[in-house]
Amino acid sequence: MDQPYSTRPSAAEIVAAVPGLAPYALPAVVLVPAPGEATVHQSSVGGPLLWPADEAWPCCDVPDEKSESGTPATAMVAVAQVYRKDAPGDWWPEGKDVFQLLWCPNVHWDPPAPHADVSPVAEIRWRNSADVRRILESPPLPVRQEDPDYGYTAVPCTLTPVPLVDFPYPHPQTLADEELIASVQEYVEATGDEEKNDVITRVAGIKFGGWPTWHLTDPYAVLCLTCGAPCRLLFTVASDHTTGITVGRWGDFRIFACPAGEGHGYVFDQH
Repeated sequence: MDQPYSTRPSAAEIVAAVPGLAPYALPAVVLVPAPGEATVHQSSVGGPLLWPADEAWPCCDVPDEKSESGTPATAMVAVAQVYRKDAPGDWWPEGKDVFQLLWCPNVHWDPPAPHADVSPVAEIRWRNSADVRRILESPPLPVRQEDPDYGYTAVPCTLTPVPLVDFPYPHPQTLADEELIASVQEYVEATGDEEKNDVITRVAGIKFGGWPTWHLTDPYAVLCLTCGAPCRLLFTVASDHTTGITVGRWGDFRIFACPAGEGHGYVFDQH
């Protein structure tokens, strides 16, 4: 298959063209979806999860568009499972080799923190695959959910990892030097794909690490709800025709992590 962003210059070419970007380079792994059935032992979107048979499946009791009380609680659905071997990086907790993301397949207009408004209520699990002895074979189905075409129920897909180097959107919130911002903007315009899309600073898709994308607003700092420290981008799920996922106005669902570690929790954001 063709790699995504096939028109995107290499990291070396980007830095050569705009040397001031070098200190801002961040590693990322884009996980390219293709329709297909994965097993519990593979990375996937909307596929089966390596879930212990003796662990409760997460349910959501937050009020949603279909139930003002949030009752009865409804089972969440699998969004993504990623194995460490497919997306190695410093975003992995020690001793874990499986990342799992689930969310409620309903619209929540005003969910509690750390969830984003008009966004899925989400759950994360990190696992050591060797610890899962008996696998849950039939997860519960939601008792209510938006129409499957709404965008919160993923089409089963396999994932192909593509490591790359990511760079920030040219804005004073991320780049302090006005001349550097202007240089990046010029380079972005010169290297856009056939549809004039920014392939330098707006790498989305299903992505571990890197920089967040910005489509609707200027960049802003995402702060830890525990200590107030600036969070780093952990994981992105972009709206995509292949996966059938749609969030917001064809935007991105992002997960941010505090540099202090798992104990401070996560911040979910939709943009």
